[in-house]
Amino acid sequence: MTAVDTPARLDRRRFVADLVSRLPEDALVVTGLGSPSYDVFAAGDRPGNFYLWGAMGAAAPLALGLALAQPDHPVVAITGDGEHLMGIGTLATVGAQLPPNLTIVVLDNAHFGETGMQPSHTGLGTDLIAVAQGFGIRDAERITDLAQVEGLATRITARTATTYAQVLIDTTEPPRALPSRDGVANKNTFRASLGLGTF
Repeated sequence: MTAVDTPARLDRRRFVADLVSRLPEDALVVTGLGSPSYDVFAAGDRPGNFYLWGAMGAAAPLALGLALAQPDHPVVAITGDGEHLMGIGTLATVGAQLPPNLTIVVLDNAHFGETGMQPSHTGLGTDLIAVAQGFGIRDAERITDLAQVEGLATRITARTATTYAQVLIDTTEPPRALPSRDGVANKNTFRASLGLGTF
């Protein structure tokens, strides 16, 4: 890809706010550690949000498990490229299971934002869309324009196919909006949103 055809990169907080505002009320949202958690929380805390702290690589596998266990709910993992790459092998299982209510959204700034902005593999040539499709996820889309958010939200709501979205974002770092780091409270709130008891 040359400088001439390099797509524009989006403001991540604006993208996340737009997407979250379009999700159905019963959507379950799992966030990857760091910026995705800050952005989803900034868009409006809700009981169906599950924020991961320090669990690098766990957003997609947790979302997969939720999608299989809660087939009547749209389940959306919102994570970053660095976090996602740590657990990229999960896509093989996603591709084998293909729960129609699962969407994985990767906010890709081509850097490891939480550890000092080192280049990530996506900045070094890894094509996440090709990887997802190689694992059998046919509905895989690269998002470079906010106009694409509506279509993504429509597919999330429809729950007709596993969906994968790589969102090209810029490296701007907005002010952090921190959800609670109380893991027990987070778990209990999330379980209660599903009508489940706490323990």
